[in-house]
Amino acid sequence: MAQPALGLQIRQLEEELGTALLLRHSRGVAPTPAGQLLYDGARDLLQRAEALKAQVKGLDASTAETLILGLSPSVSVLLGQDIMLEARGRLPNVFLSLFEAMSIGLIEAMDRQEVDVAFAYDYSDRPSLSGTPLFDEELLFVSAPGGDSEQPIALTEALARDLVLASERDPIRRTVEARAQKLGIRPHIVFEAQSVALMKSVVAAGHAATIMPYGIATEELRRGELIGRRIEQPLLRRLYLVKQSQRVPLRAEAEIDAFLGEMAQRLRLALGPLARPFTA
Repeated sequence: MAQPALGLQIRQLEEELGTALLLRHSRGVAPTPAGQLLYDGARDLLQRAEALKAQVKGLDASTAETLILGLSPSVSVLLGQDIMLEARGRLPNVFLSLFEAMSIGLIEAMDRQEVDVAFAYDYSDRPSLSGTPLFDEELLFVSAPGGDSEQPIALTEALARDLVLASERDPIRRTVEARAQKLGIRPHIVFEAQSVALMKSVVAAGHAATIMPYGIATEELRRGELIGRRIEQPLLRRLYLVKQSQRVPLRAEAEIDAFLGEMAQRLRLALGPLARPFTA
């Protein structure tokens, strides 16, 4: 919707309700208490309407149910094809749609009810979602071949190297900077890029190194185009299975849970020693 039309709709709604819904300022807008109440209530009504439609459709056992499953890029590389192919045989009455995005994007998509279930990293609690921790994964120090050995690298040395990382909003960047702050040092970030392909290209050309999950660079590591080294004081990120709290269970919910549990275990095996048991 165009901005002028949207503004008109909001003003008409404020006039109808007799109260301001948004606080307008130079940096944008924020909801008033009344606006937040309206938003939360409307969202609940829409969720209940969708749940009712799903329940009505579910009465027809011949109708295939749709499940939108979110995967982060590293999980998609290691597991996406297996999930897509095996779901056809294991979940014959479920139409599985895969949605790939960075973990932040997956959580935002779930907030918008565009994704039902997701394998996502670094999830934080919120009322609309529930997350079950699966395991912790070590991040790798990744550099160009030729100059580095494949032996583990000290964290302080890794942070002192020329690095290319994503923006400050990226969870891996935040993990790196939080650990560096605890050590009283600053990571030497010389390039910033949101494109994973660009990051790998910069690293492969020898212009910088990076810190990333194994799944992101799997093919390049196998072909010897990049070298991955474990970090002696490992940087960890936690994988969660995240679900919509208010989502109406599908008829095949038990089979879906079992299938996703097996896929999570397969991912853990694929990561080998980089996957660590979840500890509270």
